[in-house]
Amino acid sequence: MSELGTPKRIPFDPSAARRTVFQALADARSEYGGATIALVDGDERALSYDDIIRASFALGSALKHGTRRGDCVGVMLPTGAAAALSFFALSVYGRIPTMLNFTSGLAGLKSALRTAGVKRVVTARRLVEAAGLQEVVAGLDAQIVYLEDVRKQLSLKNKLSAVVGKIAPRMLAARSDPSAPAVILFTSGTEGEPKGVALSHQNLLANVAQVRERIRAIPGDVLFNPLPVFHCFGLTGGTILPLIAGVKVICHPTPLQPKEIVRRIRRHGATILLATDTFVNQYARASDIGELDSLRMAVCGAERLREETRALLRKKSTLTLLEGYGVTEAAPVVALNHLEDNRHGTVGRLMAGIEVRLEPVEGISGAGQLHVRGPNIMLGYIRPDAPGKIVPPPDGWHNTGDIVAIDEAGFLAIRGRLKRFAKIGGEAVSLAVVENIATALWPDNAHAAITLPDGRKGEQIVLVSDATAASRADMVGWAQNHGVTELALPRRVVVVNAIPVLATGKTDYLSVQKLAASDMVKDAPAQSQ
Repeated sequence: MSELGTPKRIPFDPSAARRTVFQALADARSEYGGATIALVDGDERALSYDDIIRASFALGSALKHGTRRGDCVGVMLPTGAAAALSFFALSVYGRIPTMLNFTSGLAGLKSALRTAGVKRVVTARRLVEAAGLQEVVAGLDAQIVYLEDVRKQLSLKNKLSAVVGKIAPRMLAARSDPSAPAVILFTSGTEGEPKGVALSHQNLLANVAQVRERIRAIPGDVLFNPLPVFHCFGLTGGTILPLIAGVKVICHPTPLQPKEIVRRIRRHGATILLATDTFVNQYARASDIGELDSLRMAVCGAERLREETRALLRKKSTLTLLEGYGVTEAAPVVALNHLEDNRHGTVGRLMAGIEVRLEPVEGISGAGQLHVRGPNIMLGYIRPDAPGKIVPPPDGWHNTGDIVAIDEAGFLAIRGRLKRFAKIGGEAVSLAVVENIATALWPDNAHAAITLPDGRKGEQIVLVSDATAASRADMVGWAQNHGVTELALPRRVVVVNAIPVLATGKTDYLSVQKLAASDMVKDAPAQSQ
């Protein structure tokens, strides 16, 4: 790992959030220099701060036609320059970028459009063709705007907007209200129909400031972001934060190309990687010893970081894995470990400025349901049954739905989601424990535990696994040898070819539930007691 410099501590300053995201970008351009390369696209095209400012004004001038300030405009693009420019282009003219998950299918996209009241969607022909989205796009009840067409048709007025915008970008962007919605994102949909999450400019920039206080940038840092921008981690952490912090960001359009990602990390000398456990595990497996050594850290969230992943990385690289915890509703980072105090098995301490409340849950001791309040907490939900209406969290408190323990030093340990606990004979059993047992036995495979109705005990636990050797008998033996209660054992084990996952790398528990409940599983019969 190359020597880069001394980490710079940036104390958390709430006043840094009292501006719009575009004003923050303009300030970064002034601080770090307009000619400084800020972003490198997946095709290796490099953009300076000046390039981003100019393109945002020109593109925004074209995209604003037919819309009004405050309108939600869909952005359906992979991670890269086009997505970043579309986000800032809409923002500078007071439109609200509404980030759409193009992997969610026609029904999911139509639901998102209805929920946010989106009438226009910005996308790219290249994405539609590469991802085979022709039928999906044709089925959307919205005007589809292709960036390739916009670029060809830029008018003289659009180009003049770019020139004027470069001269006085902050002044021209000053009409927007920092407390107004800056983006609409959607919950992952792992447990039901996605809800819209309205985040203000202040929410986003407060979280940027909180993360900068925890992770100290070093001059010369290069961040590698393969995470989708329709996920808050990929948008805030992988796009907005590095551009505002003066950290060059290398964008990659998909996290699902391990060998290519390892090659590009090495080529660009990336020092910080954003990933999930699933993806960083794949990158480690695709790399040779030392190939990832330019990285000084990988910041992981969205799912539990397994010890098996840590062990694999120790064999392959010198990088440090930092586990954190976030929710879309918090823009997203709630807690994060620190290079100088990195405690395995926890997600670190709360970010600066966040208040916390743990509410007791029947049947669970030593932990409670996590409620958070702070400057990064969302404006509110937009629910599918009340389109366009932002409903703020009560008194600013967001109920995360996660069961959390906090130790005396303030470190958080996630026990699981409340919905991810089974009630077996009146006892609460964490489904994460069931998955941990399976992971201990078959570490190279993926596992997902869900519940199904049970006439005798209320609920039964079913483990779905892609390990061909997975059996309940082996799990019983492991539990007995390690003192784990028998309640944490599945009633059945179902073997499948692959565990369904979302584009963010999270397990798609809705699809897993359907697999477990279906009599059509062909890969192997269910193994019962």
